[in-house]
Amino acid sequence: MNFSSGLEERVANQLNDLNAKYTYENLTIFYKDKLNKTRKYKPDFQLSNGIIIETKGKFPTVDRRKHKLIRQQHNKKYDIRFVFSNPFEVCGKKTKTTYAMWCDLFDFKWSSLEIPKEWIFENDKV
Repeated sequence: MNFSSGLEERVANQLNDLNAKYTYENLTIFYKDKLNKTRKYKPDFQLSNGIIIETKGKFPTVDRRKHKLIRQQHNKKYDIRFVFSNPFEVCGKKTKTTYAMWCDLFDFKWSSLEIPKEWIFENDKV
């Protein structure tokens, strides 16, 4: 597979080492942006238990908005969780809010550098 980042490759290697079943960029989620235009989001990984893993080095405002919109429009249908290369990086120059703090504020689960094993085998359907 051709990964977009070293973090994606690291997570895929972790999943492969654990013989976990997953898909990579195989799901498309449609949502409406602030202007009511239909947009597409392709998550990085979907585990066999349905959990979606999004890996992030940077987590810019546009991505944070997108995930809030997806959550609002799909009423938590999708369980999206984040793996950050640095969860304690601040969201911007004018804030002290970190990526981890943002996730906690908006009730998204997150981790640093790899997927917690509990997530991988949580409610496994296989």
